[in-house]
Amino acid sequence: MKDTFDFESNTHRRLNILTNEWVLVSPHRTKRPWLGKIEELFIQERPSYDSSCYLCPTNTRAGGHVNPNYKGTYVFDNDFAALLPNTPNGNYNINGLLQAKSESGICRVINFSPNHSITLAQMDKQAVFEVVKTWVNQYEELGEMEDINYVQIFENKGDIMGNSNPHPHGQIWAQKTIPVEPLKKTYQQKKYFEEKNSGLLADYLKIELQKNERIVYENKHFVIIVPFWATWPYETMIIPKRMMEDISKMTNEEKYAFANAIQEITIRYDNIFKVSFPYSSGIHQAPTNNLNHKSWHWHMVFYPPLLRSATVKKFMVGYEMMANPQRDITAEYSAGRLRSQSSVHYSDMNV
Repeated sequence: MKDTFDFESNTHRRLNILTNEWVLVSPHRTKRPWLGKIEELFIQERPSYDSSCYLCPTNTRAGGHVNPNYKGTYVFDNDFAALLPNTPNGNYNINGLLQAKSESGICRVINFSPNHSITLAQMDKQAVFEVVKTWVNQYEELGEMEDINYVQIFENKGDIMGNSNPHPHGQIWAQKTIPVEPLKKTYQQKKYFEEKNSGLLADYLKIELQKNERIVYENKHFVIIVPFWATWPYETMIIPKRMMEDISKMTNEEKYAFANAIQEITIRYDNIFKVSFPYSSGIHQAPTNNLNHKSWHWHMVFYPPLLRSATVKKFMVGYEMMANPQRDITAEYSAGRLRSQSSVHYSDMNV
């Protein structure tokens, strides 16, 4: 007699409904002994102001500009932008096999706080709310520009994620074309909406709320979940309960609730291994190309690389680079571990 299939012990694949791509899940591998890389953890205390930091107030940036003595969030055009607004039009095509097209855009940096020593997880709720408001203002301002058709808001936190400066900050890349990941999500949501006359993520969220297996936290307006198809060990998604195309549609109350959700997940991340948890996060939302995007349900994703400890990271290598993503711990396990973490930052405990 064949054994009953079990998510927690049997190898299986899960479909990412937002990209139509699969992830291989191998939960039995968590039982194997670990003989991989181990590092000693070194935690360095940072000052609230660093005279050598090019993002701190009143300091001179690498490009020669001087930061004002800002007190909250501060936005400026990236001194070494990957996208530039005045790129001349160009098109290169040889038999459809060698293709290149010019791309224009604007890259900006958002300093979350003048305090060099903290992160989103350690900022007070009002300060995180101000970050959310800044994101909304930037999305609206950049999205209204004629040659901007997508606005990507993101944060790389930690050296391992390519963050060149520990000062709390994020970035915005706004460009003429729609990038690959948002384009896939645009297609999948539109296809589902046309077939079902309902939202893809809205219907998915109903199932998650009913099953309550992968929910980490929820408030009146937002849910934090480990998505069923998660690839990274402690990957999460913040989804608004109300279907909205983009962050500009939030009410003031929803902005506060969103800020609360951001704090909840970033604090819980830090508490897992008692370390400032690295991740790449970003907001996926409707393009700004003036087309109908009523099928879009915006959301924020977090992709953290830590797996077994503060020093053991998960990389995409071997099979994952050659075939498709793979993970060992299940989404349900990750959700349970995140859910069990305190909403009080570990650095504030026993103080």
